[in-house]
Amino acid sequence: MALQPWRKGIVTKIDDHTHNTRRFWVQVPELERFDFLPGQFVTLDLPIDEKPNKRWRSYSIASWPDGTNTFELLIVLAQGGAGTNYLFEEIRVGSELTLRGAQGVFTLPANLDKELFLICTGTGIAPFRSMIQYIHLHQLPFKKIHLIFGCRNKADLLYYEELTALEEKMPGFHYHPTLSREHWEGHNGYVHNVYTALCRDRQDAYFLLCGWKHMVDEARKTILDMGYDKKSVIQELYG
Repeated sequence: MALQPWRKGIVTKIDDHTHNTRRFWVQVPELERFDFLPGQFVTLDLPIDEKPNKRWRSYSIASWPDGTNTFELLIVLAQGGAGTNYLFEEIRVGSELTLRGAQGVFTLPANLDKELFLICTGTGIAPFRSMIQYIHLHQLPFKKIHLIFGCRNKADLLYYEELTALEEKMPGFHYHPTLSREHWEGHNGYVHNVYTALCRDRQDAYFLLCGWKHMVDEARKTILDMGYDKKSVIQELYG
């Protein structure tokens, strides 16, 4: 895949999504359309260091291709994180960002003829939101989709109302939020309890993993130990 050039982006809208996450809408004026595949990411070059490789931060695109030159990023404020602190403290509507992309191979399988398990924690939900909305918008045929999203508390749930509503409108799509630190009416505990229970029959499936390294590593090992082939597992690490 050819390396994309650096471009100028303009922040057109900002929304505080939860207590520590923020949504940024970015327009690329030089393009009529900002084309990408659901699941891909952009890299931002932020003025936080003299060395380029210490300035670059990559974020999955949370929106889906819609024919416009605007896309959405979902970013969590990381404690001590120079990149996210700059974005939260310095960036306003109208601010310019230097960006490159879209890039990445963390995308949907070419054929959705198997059950699809999208397993994520935190802002790792961003590429999966893009994928699911794209499937729904284009009415792509699929067997069954399970979105399994883990976080600590209700206050950390991302896109909760949107995904709950989409579950009602999209037969075959199942949304499984699970909380590890707060008891509630939904799943409690970690994501691993959810997908292992759903895969008791060892049905044919693809597993896409996105989130913090510890979760992704444990999920990959668990899925392989369940007897699935490593080619069935696609992963993207955060942090």
